[in-house]
Amino acid sequence: MAADAFIALGSNLGDRRAAIEDAVLRIRATPGVRLIASSSIMETDPVGLAAQPRFLNAVIHVQSTLGPHELLRRLLQIECEAGRDRSESPKWGPRTLDLDLLMYGDVEIQSPDLTIPHPRMHERWFVLAPLAEIAAQTLVPGLAMTVGELLCRQTPQGLGAER
Repeated sequence: MAADAFIALGSNLGDRRAAIEDAVLRIRATPGVRLIASSSIMETDPVGLAAQPRFLNAVIHVQSTLGPHELLRRLLQIECEAGRDRSESPKWGPRTLDLDLLMYGDVEIQSPDLTIPHPRMHERWFVLAPLAEIAAQTLVPGLAMTVGELLCRQTPQGLGAER
């Protein structure tokens, strides 16, 4: 049975738009994954480590017959293929590609390698804004609020048109 999953995409190094578009193509080409919707690509200020280039961010909605851990492994493989080495990068530092599994159906997971829903998505405007574009009425597991309701509680941070 296929589950609805939402994946955040971000990039602030190199050709950011190409990295995001290529990642979407690779995710879409993954057996057991079907692309349902894509948000627009937004340019935002970095969070955490401010002294770095601005990000491009987007969110996609997929249906997947892969389990959540299997889907995460595929996302990490795509990051690696795009030149990202998580072991060499500072936390919240610059990256060629960042793929985060935000939600997977109504599943809640707390494991050493995966937390669903994403533990900070409700605090991040740069995730909620593109997610609300494609799934505003989706209830976030464990929070008893929709994506749109969570977005209304946030202040836009560093949003700008893509340059």
